[in-house]
Amino acid sequence: MSRIYLASSWRNPRQPGAVRELRAAGHEVYDFRNPAPGNDGFSWSSIDPHWLSWTPEQFREALKHPIALDGFGHDMRALEACDTCVLLLPCGRSAHLEAGWAAGAGKRVLVLAEGLHEPELMYLMNGPAGRICLDMSELLDVLGGGQVVTLTPAGEAVARAIAAERGKP
Repeated sequence: MSRIYLASSWRNPRQPGAVRELRAAGHEVYDFRNPAPGNDGFSWSSIDPHWLSWTPEQFREALKHPIALDGFGHDMRALEACDTCVLLLPCGRSAHLEAGWAAGAGKRVLVLAEGLHEPELMYLMNGPAGRICLDMSELLDVLGGGQVVTLTPAGEAVARAIAAERGKP
């Protein structure tokens, strides 16, 4: 079982299903949409309904707001506690910062790219072939403890590379 930080976007409709599927496979998964009981997650509109028209100065000040600090605290504690960060595409800047932080902290980072997305060279920071999984079955296989699946050729290469990193044949 892995402790997973699922980094994605509020705009990604796949995020809730990915949380459910990973949990059903036995993994502990942080859900930024529901970080704690009774908490629906951070939203800039909780600070100001007109947040989209902020100036850079207003944005900087909003980062000091107790709601922003609380949201950041939940997310950062979960990121620090995880052993694996899964970057669920498509996503934006925050999720990429989270995955970059996780990579820099020495945590395993996997990218779940279910569909066609803009290529990103720097995913190679995550290891062989950017540790990109093409569907949930492949991700569960790489994570271990999931269902037994037949991997795509790309998934087989990722699994072999990860096993080689761990010193397993």
